[in-house]
Amino acid sequence: MNAAIGWALAALAVALGYVQWGWRGAVLGVTLTVFWLLLQFNRALRAMRQAAQAPVGRIDSAVMLHSKLKTGMRLVEILPLTRSLGQRVSDSPEQWRWVDAGDDAVLVTLRDGRVSDWALQRAGTARESDAASA
Repeated sequence: MNAAIGWALAALAVALGYVQWGWRGAVLGVTLTVFWLLLQFNRALRAMRQAAQAPVGRIDSAVMLHSKLKTGMRLVEILPLTRSLGQRVSDSPEQWRWVDAGDDAVLVTLRDGRVSDWALQRAGTARESDAASA
């Protein structure tokens, strides 16, 4: 969800609560907003906890991850797909890499905290180009 939409809905809940039930309704709107924020925080912590228990940069299948990625995803949305923290490749642009057991890799580029593009790097292609250059 877009953050601006979320905050607009929160403000609407407080305003609507105040119009309907006065200060008690405003308190209810604030309570609902805080509950929503706690749910988002819990979701992020759960994703980080799960990813921290796996080897860094390792995934089950690079092809499956490649097929599930979408433009605009945040890193917190990628972590449940990978179940692993990625290996940071560079800071500018921000790039993360995950490798599977067959040495196939997915390189994800983030701009402004969102996925802008990604690439599947097949292990066979890298070996063929190394053999051709030798």
